Amino acid sequence: MSRHAIHAADYPPSWYAATRHPDLGLPTLEGEEQADVCIVGGGFTGLNTAIELAKRGLSVVLLEARQIGWGASGRNGGQLIRGVGHDLDQFAGVIGAQGVRDLKLLGIEAVEIVRERIAEFDIDCDLAWGYCDLANKPRHLDAFRADRDELLALGYRHALTLVEPDQMRSVVGSDRYVGGLIDMGSGHLHPLNLALGEAAAARALGVRLYENSAATAIDQGTTITVHTARGRVRAGQLMLGCNAYHSGLERRLGSQVIAAGSYLIATEPLPAELAAELIPQNMALCDQRVALDYYRLSADRRLLFGGACHYSGRDPADVAAYMRPKMLAVFPQLADVRIDYQWGGMIGIGANRLPQIGRLPDQPNVFYAQAYSGHGLNATHLAARILGEAMTGQASRGFDLFSQVPHMAFPGGKRFRSPLLALGMLWQKLKQGEF
Repeated sequence: MSRHAIHAADYPPSWYAATRHPDLGLPTLEGEEQADVCIVGGGFTGLNTAIELAKRGLSVVLLEARQIGWGASGRNGGQLIRGVGHDLDQFAGVIGAQGVRDLKLLGIEAVEIVRERIAEFDIDCDLAWGYCDLANKPRHLDAFRADRDELLALGYRHALTLVEPDQMRSVVGSDRYVGGLIDMGSGHLHPLNLALGEAAAARALGVRLYENSAATAIDQGTTITVHTARGRVRAGQLMLGCNAYHSGLERRLGSQVIAAGSYLIATEPLPAELAAELIPQNMALCDQRVALDYYRLSADRRLLFGGACHYSGRDPADVAAYMRPKMLAVFPQLADVRIDYQWGGMIGIGANRLPQIGRLPDQPNVFYAQAYSGHGLNATHLAARILGEAMTGQASRGFDLFSQVPHMAFPGGKRFRSPLLALGMLWQKLKQGEF
């Protein structure tokens, strides 16, 4: 793949920023625009909602506070994994058994939406298929068997393979795990280049995209006015897709999502033999701990290693120094390998780990989607499809399902919300025996 480092300083330093596609040359909003819909947020949620609406014939203006994909959409681990939410059976009392089954099917559909979008617009983003859940304990492998059986009962069409302990070296060059579940319907990609490709697709469909155009105020009503430093947008409908980067414009939504830090490092390019030893089948991999590790190979054979989800609100002073020991605990054979890139970012997490998709109860023309809890690459695309249907008056089983589930506000207010959640996660680690 041809790589470019054009205006890379506009983005937080990362391997993704250093290897991204050329700048799109998007302007800053100046003056007044009018549209059917204004979207706030230039990540996967906003971009794909714009595509869905434009394909349905609506005029759309999208405002991004910084650059397209600047937040989690352009900094995440690049793992495209089936499923949406955590422990969906917990919602049976609200949406019923059939509703839970429909959510599970939507979690499968979410990956297919990404697959179709990449194919439709011929987006060059290093897409590779193959993912493996890694068992840290025997009970995890038992859970994988149940997962496999449930997916097959749902009609999952991609290959699922249980990996027994004596077969683990065929998947990962580490002695840390006791089994795995391979899913060939999930995979990995370059997330920033996917976002940039989707931005180009949205622009080709007539969406007006503006960077460096943070929303500073919103006047709600039958016609909504979104103000920026140099202009404003008047629209019949508004969609808020800010996730972990809420600016406080809509405090109700901000209180239901907490920003948690996740961090990655990228090694120097590895010799082909070493890369094949680490991840023989070029899969994305993730373990089952509360403080999970996730990793994969890049297109230029670097190991991208991430994890260490932080709820404290404080980033490590040196991400590489913090993450390197975690990497070496999995792959001690990398002791002499150089770390070329280190970065982090914020993911949006809700209390029940189910994405929050709906509309404001007192403002029926204001829609939102957020709180993907670390599974945003596929869940954002599903949310956009659901929003596209709902905002154009189409029947949407997904919108009805998601909007029925209540979401609590995190206690403690803005100042104490993160420390309280950090204590809760510490307790979860202690229960799981991760110390």
